[in-house]
Amino acid sequence: MSTEETTTTGKRPGDADSRPDSEPLPIGAKLLVIVYLVVAVLYLGWRPSTFNPQAMTFSVIVYAAELFGFLVSLIHLFMTERLTLRVPPPAPPGLQVDVFVPTINEPVEMVRRTLMAAARMDYPHVTWLLDDGNRREMRLLADELGCRYLTRAKNTHAKAGNLNNALKHSSGELVAFFDADHAPRRDFLLRTLGYFSDEKTAFVQTPQDFFNLDSFEHRREKKGEWQVWMEQTFFWRVIQRGKDYWNAAFFCGSCAVMRRSALEEIGGIATKSVTEDLLTSLRLHKKGWRSVYHAEPLAYGIAPANPQEYVKQRRRWGLGAMQVWRSEGVVFTRGLTLAQRICYLSTLLTYFDGWQKLVFYAAPAVVLLSGTMPVAELGWPFLLRFIPYYVLVFLVFEEMARGYGRSLLIEQYNLARFFAFLQSMAGFFRRRVRFAVTDKAAGNGGDGRAQMMPQATMLAVNAAAIPLGILLQMRMNWLPQGALLANIAWALANATLALILLRFQRGRSHFQRREYRFPVPLPARLSVAGAPAIFGIIDDISSEGFLFYGQFGQALEPGAAVRVGIFSPASVLDVDATVRSLRYGGEGEERYVKALGASFQWRSREERDRLDVFLYGSDVQWKINRIDERRPTLLQRLRRWLGGKGDDRPEAVPHWAPAIAHAGEVSTMAIVSIGAEEDEMIALRSLPSGAPVNLSVYTRRGVSRLKGVADLQETIATPTQSMHHYKLSNL
Repeated sequence: MSTEETTTTGKRPGDADSRPDSEPLPIGAKLLVIVYLVVAVLYLGWRPSTFNPQAMTFSVIVYAAELFGFLVSLIHLFMTERLTLRVPPPAPPGLQVDVFVPTINEPVEMVRRTLMAAARMDYPHVTWLLDDGNRREMRLLADELGCRYLTRAKNTHAKAGNLNNALKHSSGELVAFFDADHAPRRDFLLRTLGYFSDEKTAFVQTPQDFFNLDSFEHRREKKGEWQVWMEQTFFWRVIQRGKDYWNAAFFCGSCAVMRRSALEEIGGIATKSVTEDLLTSLRLHKKGWRSVYHAEPLAYGIAPANPQEYVKQRRRWGLGAMQVWRSEGVVFTRGLTLAQRICYLSTLLTYFDGWQKLVFYAAPAVVLLSGTMPVAELGWPFLLRFIPYYVLVFLVFEEMARGYGRSLLIEQYNLARFFAFLQSMAGFFRRRVRFAVTDKAAGNGGDGRAQMMPQATMLAVNAAAIPLGILLQMRMNWLPQGALLANIAWALANATLALILLRFQRGRSHFQRREYRFPVPLPARLSVAGAPAIFGIIDDISSEGFLFYGQFGQALEPGAAVRVGIFSPASVLDVDATVRSLRYGGEGEERYVKALGASFQWRSREERDRLDVFLYGSDVQWKINRIDERRPTLLQRLRRWLGGKGDDRPEAVPHWAPAIAHAGEVSTMAIVSIGAEEDEMIALRSLPSGAPVNLSVYTRRGVSRLKGVADLQETIATPTQSMHHYKLSNL
């Protein structure tokens, strides 16, 4: 990073007399913020003079929605002006650590994968399966995997009660929490326990990342490139880091470690809210405890696959936030610093966003169908203030988001959840709210049309308002021409936004596969009875099936039995499989079998576990496919252009071919890029960096013999052994 972008305190994170090292907002962005604030004050201060005296209530409502947006932006600017830069201290030896995995009704396979990953973490610990479903299969699973099993007679206080019950039966001085779908990396404890050397640290929270990149929350932006963005990206990459600077990052219920003594001081996990994590954090901060947000993804779970579960989850979060507001007060409660009050206020205000959005979604239809405007006159004096203000709102948000913001996509999710947020206001008045577990299984929950009815209504209202408004205008002539055009454009934007969301919802509501397929290419061989083995690439993998790309020398039909050998960093996994489908390339006489889809025929539980251990609890798919959530902001692009560096575009995903690499006495299976601008190799074993390498590359045209030099670029950690990314030169 440049000196413009990074300053530090020069002190170790966690020192009692300093804040954590931090990354400030770049100078160019700060200047933009100053311009925005000046324009905002001038515009919003002037706006009351534009109220329509014939529709004062309507005018005030729209203005209040604008003021709410400005208040939220001010709070976000305060929180995100500096983002913490955490370097984890070494984990001290000898700590007693309990690992809690609560479950109630999650699928056995999901819980199994989490337990296997949790039990394999590198620091000594005891893994507990906390079963609120009291299921025999969970007891057997815990026994099989060497984990402690705990259940209880009554499910009082839901997840919070389950965790508190486990605290009574365990004794570790530190406790790690993982939801039943979150598989941790092997180094999770090694990367988090060092922070507890500061005796005032109550908990360390890490991001909740998700491996199913085809969920309702994920968007892949461009074909051929892995620009993947998630709805929670801005929160995990920016907001939590900003809160962390003010000692206000909050516990999120999973992927975190807590100090037992801190929990005991506040009476355990809070039980007066269905968002027990937020309330627990607030109580700890009120007692003077410190929190740490370690921004490195260290565990990977399952994001809601469909809109039904997404909406249900957001409604629960909103209900819980309102319960916290009612029980704690937040703004006027004792024990918090001013900065902490602002940070918690930001979290709670999020759920009032539904009212603001409702105003903006309905306003143009009201104008077009009633002839009533929230401003007295919509002319150039208004537009010359209005347009710069809202352009700056957009630009400032993108800079504040540091490249993790996607304004148009965020507006789609604002529309998706606005009605859930409106419903969540009931939590302020209801003392008892049932804890609703998010169903993470793909394909469950119907087609999502019922949950998207408010959004469909917004589409219908805004779309219908345009022709009806034009007809009414022709008869009544009650709107100035400029006002008519402006509100038609506004209604059209709302309708387009709703249409895009509903189309996306329709595609995410139905899944053909029960399990996510990992885009992790590995060298493999395919064997068919009576024919030589075929070397190729296995990809699109889950424990249910895979795709295999190779040079097929004979015709294969669906139903054929094959045997596939998967080369992983630790070993070769030979598994029986059945062909389910064929994919073709070329046309006419040039048509050929490009790939086959197959399902695994597992002969033992141990076979399947070996594949699952490799796939879950790591970021291999991100590393190999160069998945990037971040894209340059406008000011970053401008700086690159002025510096003559051109556009900073993400690299295209390479096409891979299997290869055997020889460097001196070391031989390894590998995959090599084909047709890319730069030659690359990912090897399953380490090669001497800078040493000459002999390659045998297997493609559809045959075997190519290549020589070159391999320079190590990155070591890719997996739950078994590392893979190694090399740049190849002089081929």
